Amino acid sequence: MGKLRRRGARELGAWECLPPAALPSLQTVEHGFPNQPSALAFDPELRIMAIGTRSGAVKIYGAPGVEFTGLHRDAATVTQMHFLTGQGRLLSLLDDSSLHLWEIVHHNGCAHLEEALSFQLPSRPGFDGASAPLSLTRVTVVLLVAAGDIAALGTEGSSVFFLDVTTLTLLEGQTLAPGEVLRSVPDDYRCGKALGPVESLQGHLRDPTKILIGYSRGLLVIWNQASQCVDHIFLGNQQLESLCWGRDSSTVVSSHSDGSYAVWSVDAGSSPTLQPTVATTPYGPFPCKAINKILWRNCESGGHFIIFSGGMPRASYGDRHCVSVLRAETLVTLDFTSRIIDFFTVHSTRPEDEFDDPQALAVLLEEELVVLDLQTPGWPAVPAPYLAPLHSSAITCSAHVASVPAKLWARIVSAGEQQSPQPVSSALSWPITGGRNLAQEPSQRGLLLTGHEDGTVRFWDASGVALRPLYKLSTAGLFQTDCEHADSLAQAAEDDWPPFRKVGCFDPYSDDPRLGVQKVALCKYTAQMVVAGTAGQVLVLELSDVPVEQAVSVAIIDLLQDREGFTWKGHERLSPRTGPLPWPAGFQPRVLVQCLPPAAVTAVTLHTEWSLVAFGTSHGFGLFDYQRKSPVLARCTLHPNDSLAMEGPLSRVKSLKKSLRQSFRRIRKSRVSGKKRAANASSKLQEANAQLAEQACPHDVEMTPVQRRIEPRSADDSLSGVVRCLYFADTFLRDGAHHGPTMWAGTNSGSVFAYALEVPAAAVGGEKRPEQAVEAVLGKEVQLMHRAPVVAIAVLDGRGRPLPEPYEASRDLAQAPDMQGGHAVLIASEEQFKVFTLPKVSAKTKFKLTAHEGCRVRKVALATFASVACEDYAETCLACLTNLGDVHVFSVPGLRPQVHYSCIRKEDISGIASCVFTRHGQGFYLISPSEFERFSLSARNITEPLCSLDINWPRDATQASYRIRESPKLSQANGTPSILLAPQSLDGSPDPAHSKGPDTPEPPEAALSPMSIDSATSADTTLDTTGDVTVEDVKDFLGSSEESEKNLRNLAEDEAHACAILIK
Repeated sequence: MGKLRRRGARELGAWECLPPAALPSLQTVEHGFPNQPSALAFDPELRIMAIGTRSGAVKIYGAPGVEFTGLHRDAATVTQMHFLTGQGRLLSLLDDSSLHLWEIVHHNGCAHLEEALSFQLPSRPGFDGASAPLSLTRVTVVLLVAAGDIAALGTEGSSVFFLDVTTLTLLEGQTLAPGEVLRSVPDDYRCGKALGPVESLQGHLRDPTKILIGYSRGLLVIWNQASQCVDHIFLGNQQLESLCWGRDSSTVVSSHSDGSYAVWSVDAGSSPTLQPTVATTPYGPFPCKAINKILWRNCESGGHFIIFSGGMPRASYGDRHCVSVLRAETLVTLDFTSRIIDFFTVHSTRPEDEFDDPQALAVLLEEELVVLDLQTPGWPAVPAPYLAPLHSSAITCSAHVASVPAKLWARIVSAGEQQSPQPVSSALSWPITGGRNLAQEPSQRGLLLTGHEDGTVRFWDASGVALRPLYKLSTAGLFQTDCEHADSLAQAAEDDWPPFRKVGCFDPYSDDPRLGVQKVALCKYTAQMVVAGTAGQVLVLELSDVPVEQAVSVAIIDLLQDREGFTWKGHERLSPRTGPLPWPAGFQPRVLVQCLPPAAVTAVTLHTEWSLVAFGTSHGFGLFDYQRKSPVLARCTLHPNDSLAMEGPLSRVKSLKKSLRQSFRRIRKSRVSGKKRAANASSKLQEANAQLAEQACPHDVEMTPVQRRIEPRSADDSLSGVVRCLYFADTFLRDGAHHGPTMWAGTNSGSVFAYALEVPAAAVGGEKRPEQAVEAVLGKEVQLMHRAPVVAIAVLDGRGRPLPEPYEASRDLAQAPDMQGGHAVLIASEEQFKVFTLPKVSAKTKFKLTAHEGCRVRKVALATFASVACEDYAETCLACLTNLGDVHVFSVPGLRPQVHYSCIRKEDISGIASCVFTRHGQGFYLISPSEFERFSLSARNITEPLCSLDINWPRDATQASYRIRESPKLSQANGTPSILLAPQSLDGSPDPAHSKGPDTPEPPEAALSPMSIDSATSADTTLDTTGDVTVEDVKDFLGSSEESEKNLRNLAEDEAHACAILIK
């Protein structure tokens, strides 16, 4: 993979000749919140935090930009993790009772996470000499003692084993068997009952030889490891859930399955202790759920914190996910929207300190991480600089904006700060600050926009490793929904007890599915944007620094154009609010365009220089002048048999009968055509093809792949009228002497419509055009032969470069396009890429991807690749993602294959559908509902964690022999292909390209924003563009046409100039 046959000297800038072995893997970093977290750990000395997941991933976080990722070899759930304090080492326990030691090691100044050792607890012989059942040796809890050199392992069989952490070997003769504990227990407490599994192990804060052991039955034991004897026994009778030492080690706090907790006094003179000094059920007296974990923290100012999870009244609030914080008479019940995994406090852990004085409480939930400031009255939440839940509402679409101007960036950040102002008294910043970020400050800012199911658009800082939330735009306030009345009733029904407080931003429930955002487009030069939704709503918004109260203009465009015989069976349109509405600082709506029928918007594009917005649905496309607030054009693209398009994405009445009929018709057609081809095939033709293949491909050269024969699609296929892409361009459409504004539209049936626009020119020196009507006239109409869906359209200037974005050329922000030479239009369908000359629209060159590779195009973008060797050289290429998860890069306008990467698993349909390319050769796709994976096709533009960590662990040579040598990241947690975070060159030295980082200057060459030529995003509910290639879709045949002969000659010619090329 990654080879290119060199063609001409011009391509030797960005695509350097290197041996195939030097081709790197895609550089990646993961953004967002880990999917399905299962364990949590915190190192108070290094100030780093670790999160383990059900898929076996280990992620360590410090200061923003400090991240380490590892993956266990077996995809097992991480149940517990423990840091060896200050050493940069982590011990993880999986649900198969295996232990793994991880180390943060430094290579060439940068730190990486590596697995050093692993250990599996062997089955211990039972009383009858046979091996005990596996369940009896299953590890239930782990405790690091004696400065992290020894680990105590509690098991389901009531035994406690001791392990040498440096070598992960059992310490023989130190195992604590349950019989030894039972000998110290009074006879009346034993009564033939087992102790049950070891539920908790807690180390003594001042004496490392003492261990507090809690058994499921309720028995608490202080075990002296030095003297191998029991120091103290607490005879509890309630099923135990967790334990915690007091700071002075004179008290022990236990929580139980009945929703109660107890405080025990450690008095060396009176063992065993029969009753606790305090026993209470906070939310009693009715039956309560178990208190799963409890923490006791004292304060210098007096009093103490009691923090526990669970314990809610079983009948009334048993389904709530709560953490209760109690100090003196103040009780707050933190109510979360997802399950609680674990929590910890950031407090003083130095032995010489007398008080804990907790500063913050960190709660890991199944869908988010919440940190509370415990030093500020009211205990407010601390904004997270990373790990924000991308999926606080389900992501429905995404877009990337590169090289955001500093002024716009500052305005967006300011609007975001006004949305969530911090209390003046809060002095606590983010408490997890370990490590140093070595990456240089990016010189260019990148925005990632995500549209959500609840009608919000979130703005993220995607400039570096940490994906930081900046601003949230909500469109729900413009419409009337049924949720408000229900919310008021729910709030009225809430009692004052328990004192619930909603915490966190994860909200999986949408008020109305019609609010879902399907498409977003942002102009970074005018701070104007378009948000299009599921019910045909298209909003034009503009950024304002001050809150205003104003009415929003509403325009309705009927895309059916009074066509008879069509009845919309889907959802109703949203009802906008009337009258002046208050809008906070940020993006404020100016115009609402409502499409009829109210189907989901499948394509949208914005041209701020002309004040035009174009949008398309499954019924047609429209053009709107938002300066004059008047429609310009409405075109219906429906086929007479397109009845399925009238049922809508949320309809439940889709015709099963018609689907079955079409499936059988397709199968029958393929069988008949197969028989005809078999009957008509002659042996002479087959011999000629074989002879031609032999002549074109000598035996010492790699065989050319066979072209597949593509069957044309039926014109009456369902959803053939879906508009897949829209595009504005200033080019030659009517004749070769006069250029002007044009609009292009591509549909699901392979139709391309090109309209010539009459846009009044702006005055010299002014940016706003005159208040005259815009006119649109159909100039060209192209029908692709096989009716393959049109994924993207782009116009290339006389130099073969894409046209700049609006205002880029007029403000001297990009090189002006060449309007002297002949223009060309690049049309990308699901099956091939084709370049047509303008204005004649005659075919110039093409590449048939489906015929060559057997895959279909899903996403397309034009990207600029800057050379590493030459600072001033850059090339614009076509990046393409297929339905097999592969990324192909082609030269423009020659359409010659450059490199080919395996990027996403072909089974990951949602990941392929969610992919979005950037202007500089990077991309994002969802590897889970809450995580984006970032990849780079350019060696010049790489975003990866570059960080270091100051550790106190002295590395010695004897331990190095135990280390399992592996790359920092074998594969992704969701099973995507193997990717190295720090690729090495052939001699083992680090890749010099990594010294560049993401802060390299933007090349002067203009490139088309992938947002403007991207295909339908993952939000398309009316169109399935993510399915795999089926047998009915593509058949394998030997090419016998003149087209095949021509391609064979071209490939043979390329082989003569063979040279392996790498993106540089």
